Amino acid sequence: MCQTSRARVGSTIGLLQACHLPPTVAVTAIATALAIATHRGAGIAAVTFAVGAGQLAVGWSNDYIDRDADTRAGRLDKPIVAGRVNADTVRRGAIVALVACVPLSFLSGWRAAGVHLAAVGAALAYNLWLKRSLASPLPYALAFGALPVFVTLGLPGHPMPPLWAVAASGTFGGGAHFVNTLDDIEDDRLQNVRGLPQRLGVGVSLGVGASLLALATCILTFSPTRSPSALVLTLFFATIAILVGVVLSVATNHIAFAWPLTIASAVIAAVLLLASGTSLA
Repeated sequence: MCQTSRARVGSTIGLLQACHLPPTVAVTAIATALAIATHRGAGIAAVTFAVGAGQLAVGWSNDYIDRDADTRAGRLDKPIVAGRVNADTVRRGAIVALVACVPLSFLSGWRAAGVHLAAVGAALAYNLWLKRSLASPLPYALAFGALPVFVTLGLPGHPMPPLWAVAASGTFGGGAHFVNTLDDIEDDRLQNVRGLPQRLGVGVSLGVGASLLALATCILTFSPTRSPSALVLTLFFATIAILVGVVLSVATNHIAFAWPLTIASAVIAAVLLLASGTSLA
């Protein structure tokens, strides 16, 4: 492989890393699962591509906006700081993804598009300034809570999803925010990022985050039906076990494992919803 080809491959890998690939894939998969649960048919692809584009825009803009602070902090885990991808490439990627997100969202109708674009806007507001405020969990809760609304509003008749689905999604999003910050709290404080988790500290943030994630799992399991099936209960206990793993990873000073475990619990939660056979509309 020639040097130019190797450089292009390396830049592509860096670009994928800069989009925060695991959560981008997980959120897109969850939205797809929601679309399947509502029997969107061909609209499933519209949901997948719209949410995927939105997640790419949010992930890339996050790394681009934080590039100078990450450089000062010596964050070599960040692709831009490590020189694996050019900052302008990440900026252009974020712009293209955001522009693409608009027509892709409108494939589900203007009502659904308005909800999804508002959710993406909340996530971008987090990147720009809300991550430094006491309101830092709100964009996560609002954006996740909007997912089932976006999906069902694209159906004929534009129905709203049941309240439990919105509550579970929003609660999971809020919990994910607290867990996502655990590994970076000290670096964030050095960069003057003082969101709610950074002010509460690792111990309290872990407790709040794990509790919210467990609550969301309980809502998903027991709100649709009073008699969940054996498969649903198995998935429920598997998710709870993973959340126990999140707590143990932090307690044993292996904080880096907490976020991947949270992503795994989110994917299983989506499978749990599909396994329940419950329609959201």
